[in-house]
Amino acid sequence: MTENFPASNSTEKALEEALPKTYNSSDTECRWQRAWEKSDAFHSDPQASGQSFSVVIPPPNVTGSLHMGHAFNTALIDTVVRFQRLQGKNVLCLPGTDHASIAVQNILEKQLNNEGISRFDIGREAFLERAWEWKAESGGKIVDQLRRLGYSVDWKRQRFTLDEGLSDAVREAFVQLHEKGLIYRGEYLVNWCPVSGSAVSDLEVEMKEIDGFLWHFRYPLSNDYEVEGITHLEVATTRPETMLGDVAIAVNPSDKRYSNLIGKKVILPLLEREIPVIADDHVEPDFGTGCVKVTPAHDPNDFAIGQRHQLPLITVMNKDGTMNSNAGKFNGLDRFEARKAVVSALEERGLLTKVEPYRHNVPYSDRGKVPVEPLISTQWFVRMEPLASNCRECLERGEPNFVPSRWKKVYLDWLTDIRDWCISRQLWWGHRIPAWFVISETDGKVTNNTPYVVARTEEEAYLSAKTKFGDLVQIAQDEDVLDTWFSSGLWPFSTLGWPNESSIDFNCWYPTSTLITGFDIIFFWVARMTMMAGIFTGRMPFQNVYIHGLVRDEQNRKMSKSLGNGIDPLLLIDRYGTDALRFALVREVSGSGQDIRLDFDRKKKTSTTVESARNFANKLWNATRFALLHLDGETLETLGDFDVSSLQLSDRWILSRLAKVNHQTAYRYENFGLGEAAKGLYEFAWNDFCDWYLELIKRRLTPGDNPTKDLLNDQKNCKQILVRVLADLMVMLHPLMPHITEELWHAISGASEDKLLAKMSWPKYQKSFENDSLEESYTEIFEAIRVVRNLRAIAGLKPSDNIKVCFVTKKKSLAFDLEKAIDDIKALTKAKTLRVLDSSSLLETTNSTKILAGVTGELEVLLEIGDSVDLNSLKSRLEKDIFKANKEMQSLASRLENPNFLNKAPDDVVNECKKNLLEAQAQIKLAKQRLSDLF
Repeated sequence: MTENFPASNSTEKALEEALPKTYNSSDTECRWQRAWEKSDAFHSDPQASGQSFSVVIPPPNVTGSLHMGHAFNTALIDTVVRFQRLQGKNVLCLPGTDHASIAVQNILEKQLNNEGISRFDIGREAFLERAWEWKAESGGKIVDQLRRLGYSVDWKRQRFTLDEGLSDAVREAFVQLHEKGLIYRGEYLVNWCPVSGSAVSDLEVEMKEIDGFLWHFRYPLSNDYEVEGITHLEVATTRPETMLGDVAIAVNPSDKRYSNLIGKKVILPLLEREIPVIADDHVEPDFGTGCVKVTPAHDPNDFAIGQRHQLPLITVMNKDGTMNSNAGKFNGLDRFEARKAVVSALEERGLLTKVEPYRHNVPYSDRGKVPVEPLISTQWFVRMEPLASNCRECLERGEPNFVPSRWKKVYLDWLTDIRDWCISRQLWWGHRIPAWFVISETDGKVTNNTPYVVARTEEEAYLSAKTKFGDLVQIAQDEDVLDTWFSSGLWPFSTLGWPNESSIDFNCWYPTSTLITGFDIIFFWVARMTMMAGIFTGRMPFQNVYIHGLVRDEQNRKMSKSLGNGIDPLLLIDRYGTDALRFALVREVSGSGQDIRLDFDRKKKTSTTVESARNFANKLWNATRFALLHLDGETLETLGDFDVSSLQLSDRWILSRLAKVNHQTAYRYENFGLGEAAKGLYEFAWNDFCDWYLELIKRRLTPGDNPTKDLLNDQKNCKQILVRVLADLMVMLHPLMPHITEELWHAISGASEDKLLAKMSWPKYQKSFENDSLEESYTEIFEAIRVVRNLRAIAGLKPSDNIKVCFVTKKKSLAFDLEKAIDDIKALTKAKTLRVLDSSSLLETTNSTKILAGVTGELEVLLEIGDSVDLNSLKSRLEKDIFKANKEMQSLASRLENPNFLNKAPDDVVNECKKNLLEAQAQIKLAKQRLSDLF
């Protein structure tokens, strides 16, 4: 498409006012974001007409900054939401943020540490005041960044997981679960983070593979239990410091080596305590020596063994990661210092037998970034099996529907054999557990035996306790807060008014329509929402769950802070624009749930993928300017509808393509084929519309100084089709590139700013315009034009050189369409004459006539070369082409003859190589034929 258009000064000035020559993404995006918010374009009304459609966005942490995962998730959600709005549905897209207990607490404790004080020095109330002050000053950063992405959410309904309404919902949920017997308090082994000073759930633990050691040492048999020939048992461990809490040595009951030792006792080294030898099926006889040390207070597997054998629990660590008095002389040492000291002491006593390098997985706290320590602690738990059972039953009925379906099994597997969920956290920032201890029953202190009451308010708790324990009762609320994921699990319905199920929002938009999220939080969030919704609302919280992949870096690695390979989306937005980034990310999606890779030059801070999307935006901008230049101030509305009876062949073709793309795109948007929708629109806009249709209609838009009535009517028809196709294209692209399409749609429609594309309807699907045979013919016509252009280049002809062209085909339908399109083809190929024949023998030539030939499908293209062509230069070019193609052919043939390549290379690489070989052979044959024909 021509980028620079001849225009008078007055026309150019008017065009510049309507649409500046250069597309400025920043100005365009800021202007329309302001316009959308000013007009409450996305504020939802539960009483509005249209089928309800709702999405609640995954709430980012209030501590967060926009990363590429946010940008990808936002682009996908907003594409779906904007499309559904264009379908006339009553759409709610509800935003919000999560209070991020551990992250915020860490920030504040670091601030206090810098001041030389701790949270305990200032007290809970003052600490929470600081937390809310921090939230007011810094907590809006992520929201402002999400706004830059053009998120079409209802900002007036923005929620925060600690706001009053949601806090009420959390308390109600806790009380109901407790009343149903699904929440209990008990002493169990939990994952403990020494840095945050809190329990963390299994899902908040990240397994890291590290290079460590396996230490082997001996446990001497007690003198009272000596067995002939055996003086000790040998065990191995990666955590020698925990041996101070050992209470048994376990062997497999079927292991004959140790059958006569079961029931005997050994001496625990360093502490000189007798511990028994027990039999347990958990022990693998073939692993190591077949003997396992049992430390129930510091290992989950050992905890289970201890419960089966009623072994004591001996905790040897404090909650700050230091050793306690049960560790004997190692009391007060940091756990890792104690590890070295214990190994050294064992070595001094001659009990250390071997140390070997050992690469193994170590559980790390996702927030504290240190190894977690399994510790016995009194915590609050949710019984998960009853909740999971309900979800499994719903899944059998197809609720919710997973897209792609393979994630259904992943979800189901996690719901099977599920462990109870530790929901208490030893923090201050968060939802305080609505339980009050009756401390008057335990001398004013909270102990493991202190009775408690669960209530919605302190007043309710006091009355309950008073009824049970008398008028002199004293109560104190639990200091702990709930796991952040507890409130997040209520998100789809608490944000809509639950527990008030008569709420107008709840009745309009619950259950929500679709959840769009990454696969990495199926367990953290998706499953918890379904379990909570099932127990509290009796329904699954969403109809569909669209699971997308991750954005990987240029080396196909997962982006992470530890690798330092994240790509800042704001940097790319500043360079290329929001729409370019959104389009680039969605277009990269190939099938649902697949990871995408984003190229990025870290030195130049550039991305060819996003740059390509920016070029696409420029293409749309220039195409619209081209249209405006020829519309003479008319708009979509003033031009009216085109006359179907007067359509040219190229008009029928573009309208057929438009109808088909409309239908395909709507289907893809509706069924989460978002990447396919983006690719299809790109191909239609760039190739069909810009590269071909605009070129085909240029001569019709400028019919000359004294045009006939027919030419003027055709010009008007052409304008009407041009503006209709362009307007429909803007609507179809709007979910992907909302800002530039809003701008361009206004330019061609002439609509005022208070009339928004974002609130328009999807273009009507005109099935009657579809014409498969015409589209097939035009595909061949365009190939014919490409062949003519290629032959011109081979002959070294100048653009101004007129040529004689002949098309030869026995396909009657193609010949018919070629005849009707002759004027268009002549204009695009600079042909002086153009004929369509059914046999090359009908071509009239003389002995001196030279012909260059090309073939595409069932069409032969003949180009007559005149005296202006330097035949020697042409011969040289053809010989160079043959030499180059021969070289390529030999290289490809050599690869395909190599067994290593055939056996190791992926099938698609081998097939591509074979395809390229055939093309090289065809090029050689064609060039040789041309040489033969010419010389």
